[in-house]
Amino acid sequence: MSQVTHVVGAHRLAWLGMALTEIEITAQLIRDLLRDQHPDLADLPLTLGAHGWDNQLWRLGDDLAVRLPWATLSADALLRKEYAWLPVLAPRLPLPVPVPQRLGEPSERFPRPWIVTTWVPGAPADRCPATRAEAADSLAAFLTALHRPAPEGAPAGRDRGGPLTAHADGFEQRLASAADLGLIPDPDAVRAVWDDAVSAPGWTGPELWLHGDLHPANVLTADGTFCGVIDFGDLFAGDPACDLAAAWHLLPDGAVDRFHTVYQPAPDPATLRRARGWALLKALACMAIGEAGVHGRPGGKATWGPPAHACLRRLTATSGSPSTSWTRPGVGQAPGSPRSA
Repeated sequence: MSQVTHVVGAHRLAWLGMALTEIEITAQLIRDLLRDQHPDLADLPLTLGAHGWDNQLWRLGDDLAVRLPWATLSADALLRKEYAWLPVLAPRLPLPVPVPQRLGEPSERFPRPWIVTTWVPGAPADRCPATRAEAADSLAAFLTALHRPAPEGAPAGRDRGGPLTAHADGFEQRLASAADLGLIPDPDAVRAVWDDAVSAPGWTGPELWLHGDLHPANVLTADGTFCGVIDFGDLFAGDPACDLAAAWHLLPDGAVDRFHTVYQPAPDPATLRRARGWALLKALACMAIGEAGVHGRPGGKATWGPPAHACLRRLTATSGSPSTSWTRPGVGQAPGSPRSA
């Protein structure tokens, strides 16, 4: 039984805008919580899985996992949202997802809600990227199944899925920062992608169910293709362009067009232009997190850098074959980082 604990310094929490849960999360605490509220699960093997932005993930037995909020104040609402909505969506999805099974209510032992979900096996795509062209089919089938009109009362996105123009200041800050660090060989090419995306017509269709956070650490792989999708805390209804951006982040070179062919209904040109803008925003954010990881700075995740650089290279390529000028000297696939929680 793992007794791994995790205490995060205030400097890292400030960098991430986090608020640390005062109670230290340990295997013994989780066993006590299970014994109090779900005693039939209390004696299953328990091992630490990951420390994510919002939650800690602990594997429970062979088939279950426990997710507990440990940092961000918003994590409580995100877990409750998953518990309410994901069991409704999961049966129609062609890839495994962590389906909530039990809800843990706040108590004297732990003053925040927590959930027990199914365990989804696989390696995060930031550590083990998809390498087979067939991954495009898998991703397209998943998003085709997910992107259905959401019912009235579906959650709204926190800062995603709306007009890209609302992110103009953030884009400028991220681009300037990346350029100052020497991470972008051609800022003008990046700006051209952004300018085209923000000038595209907006979404006029129904609000569709979206995952909302399909970066490589939230998609699992096995044998070169996708085998699961995790972390639905940002689940919401909105413009599908937000999710379609994932094709440039997750797929191997040359597979994006195949994805757009398989995804149904076929995305119109305006939606693809907006999707490129969302992909650009996420790539710049992940690039910064990756660079922080390379240099050992708080909150950094070195494995987030290579997929972000590859995404930027694909977005700014001027022909069907990706430009080779994007590779940043000294930046390769970094050692493993924990899966998102």
